[in-house]
Amino acid sequence: MKLRVGFGQINPTVGDLDGNVRKILAAIREGERRGAQLLLFPELALCGYPPEDLLFKPAFIRAAGAALNRVRRAVRGPVTVVLGSVEERGRKLFNTAYLLRAGRIVARTAKMALPNYGVFDERRYFTPGERALVVDLPLGRSESVRTGLSICEDIWAGAASPTGPQARGGARLLINISASPYDADKAAARERVVTWQSRRTGLPMLYVNLVGGQDELVFDGGSLAVGPAGRILFRAPRFREGVFCAELPLAGGRAKGKGRFKPDRSAPRLTPVRQILQALLLGTRDYVEKNGFREVVVGLSGGVDSALTLAVAAAALGPERVRAVTMPSRYSSAATRRDAQRLARNLGVRLETLPIELIFQAAQATLRPVFRDRKPDTTEENLQARIRGFLLMALSNKFGWLVLAPGNKSELSTGYCTLYGDMVGGFAVIKDLTKTQVYGVSREVNRFFGRPVIPASVLRRAPTAELRPNQRDADTLPPYRRLDPVIRAYVEENRSAGEIRIRLRRPAGEIVRLLRLIDRNEYKRRQAPMGIKITPRAFGKDHRMPVTNRFRDV
Repeated sequence: MKLRVGFGQINPTVGDLDGNVRKILAAIREGERRGAQLLLFPELALCGYPPEDLLFKPAFIRAAGAALNRVRRAVRGPVTVVLGSVEERGRKLFNTAYLLRAGRIVARTAKMALPNYGVFDERRYFTPGERALVVDLPLGRSESVRTGLSICEDIWAGAASPTGPQARGGARLLINISASPYDADKAAARERVVTWQSRRTGLPMLYVNLVGGQDELVFDGGSLAVGPAGRILFRAPRFREGVFCAELPLAGGRAKGKGRFKPDRSAPRLTPVRQILQALLLGTRDYVEKNGFREVVVGLSGGVDSALTLAVAAAALGPERVRAVTMPSRYSSAATRRDAQRLARNLGVRLETLPIELIFQAAQATLRPVFRDRKPDTTEENLQARIRGFLLMALSNKFGWLVLAPGNKSELSTGYCTLYGDMVGGFAVIKDLTKTQVYGVSREVNRFFGRPVIPASVLRRAPTAELRPNQRDADTLPPYRRLDPVIRAYVEENRSAGEIRIRLRRPAGEIVRLLRLIDRNEYKRRQAPMGIKITPRAFGKDHRMPVTNRFRDV
């Protein structure tokens, strides 16, 4: 027997219940057209994930219930639908998977394992389910298959997963609907979990995942069909919305599905750096589109960070929706000015030039009576960054452009950035990339475009903020090849100073100095714009350190 399954790997918008219903109904029609007997949608696909404190609004819960009824009534054809949404019972809320067939809710099950770590806060909202569901999944007029249905974290619970009781309860098929956000290690981890559950139970498994950007999170799809021995039979594309179909062999007789069915080809694997680029493109596009911005603007310095930010924006949105602004000062070199112009021309982006020298002089003259005989220092450097920040925000106010901040994780970690200056913006595209990753993704951008849109001179030049004569990042920070491994170990892996020193074979004094630098700049990070999560632990929801904090482990 072969089960014809469609993975409704859709990109919903949190709170857009009408729009999400339209997406779901269109996907159901597509699945029916392609002969699918079973169509799976992700966790909370109807209301969007994560809905966060919308779940505290009674009107939102009522609207989600009405939207579910609209979908239920529309499921009239030969297809069986599994759909995730919120459910209210008494005064309790549940993260629920619904089984819909012929206009009815055939069965439902609530998520049992509620994650409450990293970016997840599900225990804040939901009550855990208590029963592992096994149900006869209807596949046609006279056929069904005994199925265990679960939701996302349920299969990450190891031996405590409901899949064990489901297998013992006679299930011949396992289904898991998920909203699992992307990070650089997640796809491989998901595949390990799904295949392990299949091998452990001896059952085939279907896994569907969400696609799309939601604030700092990106959901990357990659839905799976796995055979009973844990072999991946089908892999849906990553970072792409659509209905993707496959055939899953099941033990037993023959199915009687109608119409021809041509399974989709399994999607090819993406290299790690291409995955990061795809996450940046999808996260940027969805943040801009879902929040109703028409155009974005990037302050272009001629350096690699703003170059990558501009290139991602142009690729994600189209160059006609992207503006670049160069704001040269007395310290801006001819080389960086030329590179900014060349980059904008390569991408087809309109470039404006707003020199800041007169504003800088006026600010210095205004402050001179107060500063008196004090020598210039970082104050004057930061004045330049803040002048650029307020010019970008003036353009945003006047034209409605979303300012994309170009800061990276290395700068945010160490505080090598200016509050209300280069940190200004509504969205930080490369916020979770270390500087070494910025260079790697920039080279991938050139491969993506098929030509060197980011000039080689940008990639070769020593990093500099150009806020004083002959300034280089290395004047203040260690080389990024030495700094970035420390950031990964301390911020992303929570390792102690001693562990980092031994692991990286560095002098204790160097490690202590860097960790103290990271600790004391939490107040800056708390005020930074949100940005796309790439690593297993990004600044934001993942990283919640108190600003007022005297604990030190160094």
